Amino acid sequence: MSSDPKPATMSTSRVFTVGLISAWYSSNIGVLLLNKFLLTNYGFKYPIFLTLCHMLACSFLSYVAISWLKVVPMQSIRSRVQFVKISSLGFIFCLSVVGGNISLRYLAVSFNQAVGATTPFFTAVFAYLMTLKKEGWLTYLTLVPVVTGVIIASGGEPSFHLFGFIMCIAATAARALKSVLQGILLSSEAEKLNSMNLLMYMGPVACVILLPAALWMEQDVVGITIALARDDVRIIWYLVFNSALAYFVNLTNFLVTKHTSPLTLQVLGNAKGAVAVVVSILIFRNPVSVTGMLGYGLTVTGVILYSEAKKRGR
Repeated sequence: MSSDPKPATMSTSRVFTVGLISAWYSSNIGVLLLNKFLLTNYGFKYPIFLTLCHMLACSFLSYVAISWLKVVPMQSIRSRVQFVKISSLGFIFCLSVVGGNISLRYLAVSFNQAVGATTPFFTAVFAYLMTLKKEGWLTYLTLVPVVTGVIIASGGEPSFHLFGFIMCIAATAARALKSVLQGILLSSEAEKLNSMNLLMYMGPVACVILLPAALWMEQDVVGITIALARDDVRIIWYLVFNSALAYFVNLTNFLVTKHTSPLTLQVLGNAKGAVAVVVSILIFRNPVSVTGMLGYGLTVTGVILYSEAKKRGR
């Protein structure tokens, strides 16, 4: 009697996929909470420098994963035009991360996630403005609760901060713009890069932008960080771990997409936001109102309906 290896193989594959999703969830929520801890509770009020650390780690570790670990094949930049396109994407990606980190200084993680959930709205707007691509009426209708939910959540947010809210909206819009531009700029087969190679090339571009910005806007940030490290060496370990975790978010995001599908990633992302909200409330004890939670719930429901409408429209 020969045993069938297929059930064992399927079981191993399922366990691997669940492990990947768990790692993606943990790294996503972990970097979000650690960013919040560093920028508010710990008092390291330098979001641009923090983003610079993230980008350095993402570029270096992407190179290690591609060149040494052979996670994906190395893809080269083929022309000056392609380099300009990648640089443009790097600049917008940089704005989205900086904006998100700045907003965490002023907003609770729960409200930050509520605003971030409006990404589909901005994606639909930019897709129409830049490509004149129209969706079905049902898809646009599902965006109404997405936006309405954030308006309701804003009114019911006990720790609402206007500047933090503006930065969070800007970060969300930049994230959506980057995804639309990526589809336009790198649409030809010759120019397409997988997300790991794209991150490796975008990292140095972001660093070139962020370094002078940090030195100018966050004066003597390097000296202050060294002084902090002399008093409490944990700040160095916090920054190193936080930066590595920021890269791990991108790595697990890529692997989950590869082993499942972009649609599955989208659905899991919606649930991840809700988990992040609950965990952040338990850890930081930030006050929440019933109105705010209802608003956030409405936004998440709208995002789920939007995903279903997009799937049916294909």
